[in-house]
Amino acid sequence: MTKRRRYILLFAGLIILAACVLTQLAAGAKVTIGQPRPVGRPPRIRPDYQGAVIPPNIAPLNFLIQEEGSLYYVKISSKQGKPVEVVTESPKILIPEGPWHRLLSMNRGAQLAFDVFVKDKNGRWNAFSTLTNTVAQESIDNYLVYRKIHPAHGVWNDMGIYQRNLQTFDETTILDNSYFKRGCLNCHAFCSNRTDRMLIGIRSKKYGSSAILTKDETVANIRTKFGYTTWHPSGRLAAYSINYVGQFFHSARDEVRDVIDLDSFVAYYSLDSRQVKTSPDLARKGRLETYPAWSPDGRYLYFCSASIWWADRKKMIPRNYHQIKYDLLRISYDINTDTWGTLETVLSAHDTGLSVLEPRISPDGRWLLFCMCSYGCFPVYQQTSDLYLMNLHAEQTGQYEYRRLDINSDQSESWHSWSSNSRWIAFSSKKDYGVFTRSYLSYVDAEGKVYKPLLMPQKDPEFYDACLETYSVPELVTEPVKVQGEKLGRVVRSWRKITVEMPITMATPEAGEEPGYEPWQQRE
Repeated sequence: MTKRRRYILLFAGLIILAACVLTQLAAGAKVTIGQPRPVGRPPRIRPDYQGAVIPPNIAPLNFLIQEEGSLYYVKISSKQGKPVEVVTESPKILIPEGPWHRLLSMNRGAQLAFDVFVKDKNGRWNAFSTLTNTVAQESIDNYLVYRKIHPAHGVWNDMGIYQRNLQTFDETTILDNSYFKRGCLNCHAFCSNRTDRMLIGIRSKKYGSSAILTKDETVANIRTKFGYTTWHPSGRLAAYSINYVGQFFHSARDEVRDVIDLDSFVAYYSLDSRQVKTSPDLARKGRLETYPAWSPDGRYLYFCSASIWWADRKKMIPRNYHQIKYDLLRISYDINTDTWGTLETVLSAHDTGLSVLEPRISPDGRWLLFCMCSYGCFPVYQQTSDLYLMNLHAEQTGQYEYRRLDINSDQSESWHSWSSNSRWIAFSSKKDYGVFTRSYLSYVDAEGKVYKPLLMPQKDPEFYDACLETYSVPELVTEPVKVQGEKLGRVVRSWRKITVEMPITMATPEAGEEPGYEPWQQRE
């Protein structure tokens, strides 16, 4: 063997050895910390996961230790199983996925302890107070579907609907607007947390306004504008709102954007007959109707409704826009006979003093999650918007018990959904990032207690610090969306569409009239 060859082999061996050492550090090499000095407080970490109830199937909760040091050692342990250990020179704690998932699966219902040790510049180890989480017994649905968009006032370039595997850090694109000339897409909706029925609203100057319908793995383009959409649990029809939206701006406040419905009503589309219908109580001439939501048994349609007192329903923002407040109503429905029952008031804005919006009912039928804010129809732009929970099994003297949730912040909480087992909610909040909405997950126990929110974890714990997109309308689903990308894009671009006639009996719009496309209409 030549001298040159020996040097090459030696150099290669050193590289392999260095790689092995780095791998050991990343995987949690053993360290000797002796008798560390107790600090007497928990470590400062970001994101702040301390004290949250976490799903047993969640991706690793990687975090940043905000303490100065030359070496970091974290030991994650519980009652059963081998602890997960991470040793690194970086304050970023990246937890290996395999050991993490094994530890969580063995400790459902148990406490998870994070012991953090930091070596200071003098070479001494400091021991911080233990951080703890509780591992829930119940899993969260494996996938979260959301829209990402830059916070826009009047224009945008990129936006899309994405799905995230909550067990990992894998994100895939369902559909983005690069497939149809940078139009708008939103209002994605699923039937009973499954993805075999999906609707996505499309707004495009080139291709028009339509709704993309997937049924199993077939895709169709419905030539009508769908707004906020809810699937009947049978999967045979979907109710949706049609909104004439006006955007306006405030001269001085933290959030200058605002949105108003100048006119709106609720309709429903039958997959079997390919017809759009409505009911007089869903399209009253003197009312706005929006945010429909089916009960899990399909017997009731809940929606929000407010009075209209202004004459011009298409152009002018009414002077007293801040007095527009929505009631929460419901109406019974029989799908077998396609008949509607009596309209009921579930919660009145007169009683609450607030505008009631975005009702969503847990799959077990017990809890109704909704927003309330000081006025209007668009809670994501309202700092006053908070989440509330109503117990539908606790009706007393014609009224239902409800309460404001402790998870609210001084920023907007809005768009929300339930997991299929009624034990988790996903929602949007601006609580940590101001103008940017992020997706959070919270555990809901059998008594309706909602626990500390968990920011949707990312592989890089500093990811959100550099992310300039909003995450909105988070929908929990049990399986991935199978129809994606170009297959959906071809249907959007196709001129072959299912033609429907708008119902001639509705009170609010003119017969056959459809809302036009406005480039600034969006959901954040």
